[in-house]
Amino acid sequence: MGDAIGQVLAPAVGVAISPLALIAVILMLATPRGPVNGTAFTVGWVVALAALTTLVVVAGSELDTGGPRPTWSWWVKLAVGVLFLLIGARQWRGRPREGHVIAPPAWMRAVDRFTPARAAGLATMLVAANPKNLLLTVAGGVSIATSDASPAGKTAAAVLMVLVGSLCTLVPLGVHLLGSGSGSAGSGAGAGSDSAKLLGEWKAWMSTHNSAIVTVLLVVLGATYVGDALSGLSG
Repeated sequence: MGDAIGQVLAPAVGVAISPLALIAVILMLATPRGPVNGTAFTVGWVVALAALTTLVVVAGSELDTGGPRPTWSWWVKLAVGVLFLLIGARQWRGRPREGHVIAPPAWMRAVDRFTPARAAGLATMLVAANPKNLLLTVAGGVSIATSDASPAGKTAAAVLMVLVGSLCTLVPLGVHLLGSGSGSAGSGAGAGSDSAKLLGEWKAWMSTHNSAIVTVLLVVLGATYVGDALSGLSG
């Protein structure tokens, strides 16, 4: 099980570093239907990530012969690494230039009119249709499937993948709910406003540095995956 968990931590952290998801859930939490839509978004993210991870682990386990790590898994890792490097280069070239203002996506402008179903749908899209998150989940699932862990160990690794990968939604929701609860109970004057201020600072920082964060993440993961894959293929 240790091998599976070790292999899954990097992609799980990569999924968790999702500025758009963090910004989306914070924007929702600031609306009148914040707790409902924020919870729906978080549940949609967790369910989508769990479903995708499970699908890849089950499919990969069917292809695994039970011997040494199969060659195809290294080719998958190499392809993912190369794609990360290409996407990272594209992300950096398309970064907003100083002095230029980029219009926010349409869903950001309409977030205050979201229903819970639409919030969950957006979360699903940000998991399954975002190239970074999709590729990382596939890479993590393949690593779990081709590890020498028992079925229980693979299940534990998959659960860890989902939990760590969902921190970008679970943490803001927890901060908001705890802050709101403290404020309504009167146990901490201004606790609600403090949590709103903290989340606002997170959103502002992520919005400003989104391109740099994603670019660095993709380049580092891409180089790591390519290096590991070449080492595995040559061995």
